[in-house]
Amino acid sequence: MTPATQEMLPRTGRSEWVRLRTLTVLRWIAVIGQLIAVGVASRAFHLQFPVGLCYLVIGTAILANLLAIFFYPENKRLTESEALLMLLFDVAQLSVLLFLTGGLHNPFAILILAPVTIAATALHLRSILILGGVTIASITFVAVAHLPMRTSDGQVLETPLTFVFGFWLAIVIGVAFQAVYTRRVSEEMNAMSDALLATQMALAREQKLTDLGGVVAAAAHELGTPLATIKLVSSELLEDLDGDDLRDDARLIRDQADRCRDILRSMGRAGKDDVHMRTAPISTVVEEAALPHMSRGKALHFDAGPGEGGEARHPMVRRQPEVIHGLRNLIQNAVDFADDDVWIESEWTDNQIVVRISDDGAGYPSHILGRIGDPFVRRRRTDGAASMRPGYEGMGLGLFIAKTLLERTGAELTFANGADPFLEPSEHPERKGAIVEVAWPRERLGAEPRSQAAPLGENQPLAT
Repeated sequence: MTPATQEMLPRTGRSEWVRLRTLTVLRWIAVIGQLIAVGVASRAFHLQFPVGLCYLVIGTAILANLLAIFFYPENKRLTESEALLMLLFDVAQLSVLLFLTGGLHNPFAILILAPVTIAATALHLRSILILGGVTIASITFVAVAHLPMRTSDGQVLETPLTFVFGFWLAIVIGVAFQAVYTRRVSEEMNAMSDALLATQMALAREQKLTDLGGVVAAAAHELGTPLATIKLVSSELLEDLDGDDLRDDARLIRDQADRCRDILRSMGRAGKDDVHMRTAPISTVVEEAALPHMSRGKALHFDAGPGEGGEARHPMVRRQPEVIHGLRNLIQNAVDFADDDVWIESEWTDNQIVVRISDDGAGYPSHILGRIGDPFVRRRRTDGAASMRPGYEGMGLGLFIAKTLLERTGAELTFANGADPFLEPSEHPERKGAIVEVAWPRERLGAEPRSQAAPLGENQPLAT
């Protein structure tokens, strides 16, 4: 990923993505459940416990929700601290209810896991540890100190101590497991979301560059005739005019027309936005993808030819932004880690087009070979990586972006190393580094045969 793309990624923490309304709605659901549980226990089962105090504790949650609704807009986004305080309040409120209704003898004690699960989904590790510690401390307290619940005849409702201890241990383990499991899944989903966003931005940038190239080429073609006319007329005026000032002005007009011609020629060498702009031989598309990396101090070797049963003529393929940007990322990765040489081979048959990129570097680390293509495989930039890739400020998304973009065009990617890591250096082949093979079904990438042979047609005027 380029630094420009990195700058475009959102900088706000994900904890600040949680809306206040989301937590208040969840709290309303909890309040309704608590009111139903207290009402059924006291009226249907005639259990004896401080019902008034329970309603008072539930009332604090209702009051907290009403204050949040009246004082903050519905689209309020909570900061890390605000979200943590709200969840700590929920843990404290539920802990007081458990204290009033039998502690861990109350089966609803398991609901204290809910705030921890929410925190593991949205908050940072420090906040999760704080909330988890408070939750474990609270559940431990109500396991030891609580008001008993009694039946209508005064009998205390309680379970054996062994079951109480088992219930406490299950909740403690549940707090730890829920936090780790939910955070792990949430991190993977967040990483995939960021990576897909980066992929879309990279594709949009490549599409804009492609569109801009076509517009510039068409402009260069259309402006050629009027500039030639200006030059011709200014040259004739230069011969006919008397007076140094007028001749100097005519000469200036002619020189500036020449300058415009040179600028447009350099910008529009590819010609007009016609069939030749939209399609090109596979070898040309590969070389275009590699162009930014040809002057980076590594030798790039190109080879293109038919495979078994393939025709000698290079197949014409569509110049899709996904293909160019994806191959460019793969080539960049090879150039970054190659010692001296990178080989880029194009091969085709009647049914398939294959591009193979290999280098003479160290190859992929064996422990990530099976994970190549996942986003954010590389967590931090080490000093060794910094010296190997000077000026590179990526986020570890290059291979993910390349793989995602190329797979959108129907490609299948294979990653491997050119040499066994257990071989001696003298036994390594020349292409001992990383190997990437990109294979497309020919119909997914190639242009239709009749479009290759069709006339270019009339030039279309630029839209104004």
